[in-house]
Amino acid sequence: MAEKRYPTTRLEAFSDGVLAVVITIMVLELKVPHGDGMAGLLSIPPILFIYLLSFTFTSIYWVNHHHMIRRVKECDHRVLYANLGFLFSASLLPFFTAYVIEKHSDSFSVALYAASMIFTALWFFLLRLAIERLLRLTGDLSPEDTATQRKHIASLVLYVAAIPLAHFHPHIALGVITLVTIIWIVPTARSDSYASELARENHSH
Repeated sequence: MAEKRYPTTRLEAFSDGVLAVVITIMVLELKVPHGDGMAGLLSIPPILFIYLLSFTFTSIYWVNHHHMIRRVKECDHRVLYANLGFLFSASLLPFFTAYVIEKHSDSFSVALYAASMIFTALWFFLLRLAIERLLRLTGDLSPEDTATQRKHIASLVLYVAAIPLAHFHPHIALGVITLVTIIWIVPTARSDSYASELARENHSH
């Protein structure tokens, strides 16, 4: 019996909606500082940094989610359930973001923040594997997919390393988490450029 497949349109629309709500909830956590004058103003940058980090984190997943889903016309139940797991983990990010802000980026809150990154990354990795399985069946799996998979594993290693590091140097641990977002942003731009060049070549032929 052939494996049942489902259109990806509803999956992508639902995922876009959930991630949009996640970002909206995070921005609602930004509060006017209690302090007045310069003291109140100086309390804003650390808060904005954590918000920006979480926003960038969510945006990178949204971009990569879009790139993966558009490569398959149909999905199976593995993709559906892995996607739900990813959305569940992503929906927890506003809480962990607010927790780090409320606790002023102390050791425990940063370690918990890194743990939430691991949880989300694991679910997204399962989603990636489920989609790569479909690409392998259709012969559309590329060497770039293998390289991206290795980068995903390297990101998980860095997140894990950030947890014990947070107990000694929470701000350095946040730097490690920030490094992961930078690692993902730069190759994404290159991939987009490569995809544009490939599209132009195909069009010319």
